[in-house]
Amino acid sequence: MAAAQSGSDGSFTRYWVAATISSFGTAVTAVAMPVLVVQVLGASPVEVGIVNAAQFVPYAVLGLLAGVYVDRWRRRRVLVWASVGRGLALGLIPVLWLTGVLEIWSLVVLLLIFGSLAVFGLAASQSLLPQIVPRARLLSANSRLDQTDAAAQTAGPALGGGLVGLLGAPVTIAIDAVSYLVEAALIARLRLTEPARASAADGPPQPRSVRREIGQGLRWTYRHVSLAPLAISTHLWFFANAGALTVLALFALRDLALSPAAYGLLFAVAGITTLVGAAVAPWAGRSIGAGRSIVIARVVYPVAWLLIAATALAGVGGAGALVALFVALALQGFVAGLENPNEMAYRQAVTPDALLGRTNATMRSANRTMAALGALVAGVVVAATGIAPALVGVVVVFIAAGVVAVASPLRHARHDDGDAAA
Repeated sequence: MAAAQSGSDGSFTRYWVAATISSFGTAVTAVAMPVLVVQVLGASPVEVGIVNAAQFVPYAVLGLLAGVYVDRWRRRRVLVWASVGRGLALGLIPVLWLTGVLEIWSLVVLLLIFGSLAVFGLAASQSLLPQIVPRARLLSANSRLDQTDAAAQTAGPALGGGLVGLLGAPVTIAIDAVSYLVEAALIARLRLTEPARASAADGPPQPRSVRREIGQGLRWTYRHVSLAPLAISTHLWFFANAGALTVLALFALRDLALSPAAYGLLFAVAGITTLVGAAVAPWAGRSIGAGRSIVIARVVYPVAWLLIAATALAGVGGAGALVALFVALALQGFVAGLENPNEMAYRQAVTPDALLGRTNATMRSANRTMAALGALVAGVVVAATGIAPALVGVVVVFIAAGVVAVASPLRHARHDDGDAAA
């Protein structure tokens, strides 16, 4: 692909640095935002739920539309302005707090704006990478990005906790706002030439139609021999994972009475093993193929959560339960690191450039919507039946996601399947 070949090592380095800064900023805000909502603003449980939901709503409402325009517009420009907008939206939070007018509802509005811009920014980011590196290097590039993100998720919460203690939650969020502005400046300086894109992905030129272009993205995603089962399996995975994390928080913090430090350490360990998995991912993709790497991960996820479910069903507590949780999350982290670079690289390699924005946005929109539903359903199931039955339900959905992957042509997919799309 000519455009991808034009991307230099220097351009990828700048892109990687921008992604790294943004990942650490996001990890810091992941700690600061709950503190702001619960402790600074004194939100009720319902208000906390509304704040969390505000981060998912834009994906459900704008996801498909974003894909159309990311395929029409220059993706670098979309990413730059989305980053600037997100930085300004977050930057208004400490400003409103300092002036004494920050309330839950003004925070929700800012998060809706932030989330709307994130829909466009993330679709553009995922679709821009094939213009920066050749398709043959997409796997290693995605692996490097995932390693960095895993490092941010491991070290970021500790950094965020320290900054919140030193500066307070609102000022800490301002640091994340600055990280988005730095990201925008770095992306704006990328040396690449994006190809001109037609208004339609197939057939003779036609007048532009948002509905038709959305339909093209949906058909490509859900009719492709390997992408379709990958999409369906991933949607189920997001539903199960969001539900699992919701139940895990209640199980670990309420039933097992883990300290916040111990609870945070669980995810730090998962971050470390994700880093290891991402390091192994290029070798796995080249040796056994992208599809088999993804399938292996989808088979292991239910095993990890079955260990947690068995712990809850058996009423195991104390050190035994803690060991089970650490082993399960370490296992989940490793296969997540193994899978994600292969999934992203395969999707980028096999999808024509003209459809890449819509494919990425379609997947992300559906995934985030399923995550919101999974978290909501898990909460209702816990309230109705308890922790152990809810964990069993989570395992069943993880198994369903694995069965879809195993029983499909996805298991034969390789990164060089995308050569025809280049």
